[in-house]
Amino acid sequence: MRIVFVAAPLQGHLLPLVPLAAACRDAGHDVVVAGGGFPGDMLGLRTADIGAAFSLPRSAIRVALRHPGIARAELRGTAGHAMVGELFGRANLALVGPLLELAARERPDLIVYESLAEAGAVVAGRLSIPSVLQENTLWPATDLFRAVTTSSVLARHAVPEPGLTIAVTPPSLRGAPAAGAIAMRPVPYSGGGAVPDWLLAPGDRPRVVVSRSTLAGPNTGDPGPAVIAAAARVDAEFVLVRPAKARNLPANVRAVGRVPLDQVLPHAAAFVHHSGAGSVLGGLAAGVPQLATTGAGDRRHNAELLARRGAGLALAAKAIGAAELTRLLTDGALRAAAQEVAAEIAAMPEPAAVVPALERLAGG
Repeated sequence: MRIVFVAAPLQGHLLPLVPLAAACRDAGHDVVVAGGGFPGDMLGLRTADIGAAFSLPRSAIRVALRHPGIARAELRGTAGHAMVGELFGRANLALVGPLLELAARERPDLIVYESLAEAGAVVAGRLSIPSVLQENTLWPATDLFRAVTTSSVLARHAVPEPGLTIAVTPPSLRGAPAAGAIAMRPVPYSGGGAVPDWLLAPGDRPRVVVSRSTLAGPNTGDPGPAVIAAAARVDAEFVLVRPAKARNLPANVRAVGRVPLDQVLPHAAAFVHHSGAGSVLGGLAAGVPQLATTGAGDRRHNAELLARRGAGLALAAKAIGAAELTRLLTDGALRAAAQEVAAEIAAMPEPAAVVPALERLAGG
């Protein structure tokens, strides 16, 4: 079976597709991942860059000019699906042509696409082949599918419903998957990279890993500056991953470049980050309490889901101080809830267990 996996050319969208793509490849299928911004390690998967004409900033400017109120709400993280639907409706149009060209070469039997890469559904419809929608955010994939496909620019295009939807959010975080969806474990993958030996074992003091978004833009919720300001008053070791600032750090703060967080987090006592869906799910899979900042887009939604589950704290980045970081490390209820969700994730079907459902859909 030939399968094309499609993601918007942004790492936060691409990386969640990699474990299932690798599982399909390992099951003997011919797999190519279409997107862009690929990390150095794609687990040996074939890739195709279809993102040359894709510009999220350009699309954001056009939508903001047409819908200034929605754009302001998006920066606060309160726009719901309104902005994301229009934004990715426009952005996906730039992917349809390159994806059609790729499909002409690959002749796929199946297209798997992420929640905001509906170009995959458009192309599947034109080729009359089945498609699979894989959730990669903490919003239900079907909600985002509707938001994008009913946007002002995609509503006039024929976009077939997916033949199968895969849900990856633990039910205790958001509720049961939509009717007809199948569950799959969210396997953390952050693109590889070398890990210093000292990060592969617990330190002398509790270790707090601090990360920020791979996507630049306003109100990203970068917790780094606030953590640096408070760190000297907290009995912990702080590790800043890809920090915006790495000079004149307090004695208990270290900076590293890109590292695979799935290998680092199991040795951490806590995780502080910008509330990206991959970061939330990666921290939950590792069973560590999290402090997630309430930034733009879906970041407020993600942080508040985490806080409601009791597995972390949701705060504006500028509100992070020594008291909040100390609570993150000492609140037993936060750790217990995080470990409960980790056990829940471990019990979900692994990607390899989902491959037969794709085979049946494609008739293979």
